[in-house]
Amino acid sequence: MCSWNYERQMHMGFMYGMAPILNKVYKNDEEKKREAYTRHMAFFNCTPQMTPFIMGLCASMEEQNAQAEEGNFNTESISMIKTSLMGPFAGIGDSFFQGTLRIITFGIGLSFAKQGSILGPILAVGLFAIPSILAVFYGGKLGYESGNKYLTKLYQEGLMDRVMQFASIIGLAVVGGMVASMVPIVTPLKFTTGGTELVLQDLLDSIIPGLLPLVCTLGIYKLIKKNVSTNMLLLGCILAGFVLSIIGIL
Repeated sequence: MCSWNYERQMHMGFMYGMAPILNKVYKNDEEKKREAYTRHMAFFNCTPQMTPFIMGLCASMEEQNAQAEEGNFNTESISMIKTSLMGPFAGIGDSFFQGTLRIITFGIGLSFAKQGSILGPILAVGLFAIPSILAVFYGGKLGYESGNKYLTKLYQEGLMDRVMQFASIIGLAVVGGMVASMVPIVTPLKFTTGGTELVLQDLLDSIIPGLLPLVCTLGIYKLIKKNVSTNMLLLGCILAGFVLSIIGIL
């Protein structure tokens, strides 16, 4: 991982890993190479051990694009497949590698370390690293081979549009889940009507659960589409949250 930031998270690391592949497949087409570089600078976030499969699949698709005649390959499908896979793969990878394997292996290492044995850190790191390295190596290989095997068939049978639609639906579902779970905006406002106390947050939840996070996210998305800088949006969110919390709206 060469860089990480809050705006696009692992995008530069993904691009760094894809760069040698893009340089190879687009060595005779600078325009397509520039487009591919830009394409893989989009937001990306996934468990590192699961990422090589997605990279292998993207590499296969980029190779197909390089070999295709102009206009015969929809490059949006690359971004859609990448976006639709990173969420589910992150869930699987985080649960297995970070939530299960890491705890078990370091628990084994800890039992040896408590006895003063040098095997403690060796076992902890080794038992965790071996499955991770295997997943990285074979994941990339499997992703690339799967792409070569199935993408040609999908295009020949005209099924790629359906795959793109399915990938778009999954991608939107992943983003929707992230909005609901990672944008915790609630309001403490209450009103009294006819002797009955009405909690505004309960009313909003009865209409659409997570309505405030959704409205906030859509508003920020619209501003991004208007080329408002991320720094300005971040500063605006901080100031708005501070002011609205002081006056009791949030």
